[in-house]
Amino acid sequence: MSEALQMIGESAFNIAYLITVWALVVLMTRRLPEVAPEQRRTAGMIRLAFMLLAAGDTGHVGFRVVAYALGGLDTERVILGTPMNLVGIGMLTTAVTVTLFYMVLVYVWQFRYRQPANALTNLLLAAGIVRLIMMALPGNDWGSLVPPQPMSTYRNLPLVVQGLGVLGLILRDAIRRRDTAFQWVGIMIAVSFAFYLPVILWAQQVPQLGLLMIPKTCAYLVIAFVAYRALWPRPAVAAGAPT
Repeated sequence: MSEALQMIGESAFNIAYLITVWALVVLMTRRLPEVAPEQRRTAGMIRLAFMLLAAGDTGHVGFRVVAYALGGLDTERVILGTPMNLVGIGMLTTAVTVTLFYMVLVYVWQFRYRQPANALTNLLLAAGIVRLIMMALPGNDWGSLVPPQPMSTYRNLPLVVQGLGVLGLILRDAIRRRDTAFQWVGIMIAVSFAFYLPVILWAQQVPQLGLLMIPKTCAYLVIAFVAYRALWPRPAVAAGAPT
């Protein structure tokens, strides 16, 4: 595939993704009062999680689209007197919000299955705080196009802990309670990390691995659609039409 075709294809996907995820957030927000009272806290946390994800990805993939439009991914702009890569700044925004995303999913699990906080949930929340602190360290070099090693790996370790921990909690209780929808949520979290880990570990050596972020992103969209269908009533039901 030529560089021009790759640029057009990626930009089209990124724009379609942002439109889709924000449309879901708007639908979740507008129809939240229609959710059954016993599920409303869970639905509210799902909405918050995807609002954070959409906001971060607007910076991440949005800046990639802008960078392509301005000439390429290596496009830089001077910010506070320092030349910074647009894609690098976008990576910072999504790194922050995806950390918060997995912290919110801890509460999704608690509300969905009416579970109290415990040592594991405290560990997962602490991992998120540790990651946020690590991302503030100067060695991250957020203004660069390529994440520096080994800092990129180090700062992603707490995220892996968060993801695998939430995945384990959701899958365990979803299987126990035959909660098919949230079994798919857990499976899609696993799928997203299966595509993300090679990017974390080897994208510096093999830049083409960055394309794995596309199926990773699709896995997040599946989570949003599945959760929306599971928690929000169908419009016909909400309007009082016969089922």
